[in-house]
Amino acid sequence: MFARNVSVHLKPSMLKEYTKTLQNDVLPLLRRQKGFQNEISFCNSTSLDVTAISLWDTRENAELYGKNSFAEVVKLLGKTIDGMPQVRSEEVIYSTFINPVVEPIAART
Repeated sequence: MFARNVSVHLKPSMLKEYTKTLQNDVLPLLRRQKGFQNEISFCNSTSLDVTAISLWDTRENAELYGKNSFAEVVKLLGKTIDGMPQVRSEEVIYSTFINPVVEPIAART
């Protein structure tokens, strides 16, 4: 498993909009990417900094997403973030994550 760790700084008062965009626009895009497994985003309630970690089945699929679709994600989040995201990619050496993301049946039809 492979992880992409993305750090962003939000514009003031944009956490709610960031979360809405993540849920409604970014996650559907991620779910269409080959090898995407899961996404977790978190923030410190006393700052405007957000960390988003996406998990991928292989390094190759994570890198493919980074080359082909990540720019679209940055564009989608553009009105909520201040500056460019900082990205680190790392091999996952341990996780209790065992079930891949499964789309709801209604979304498949």
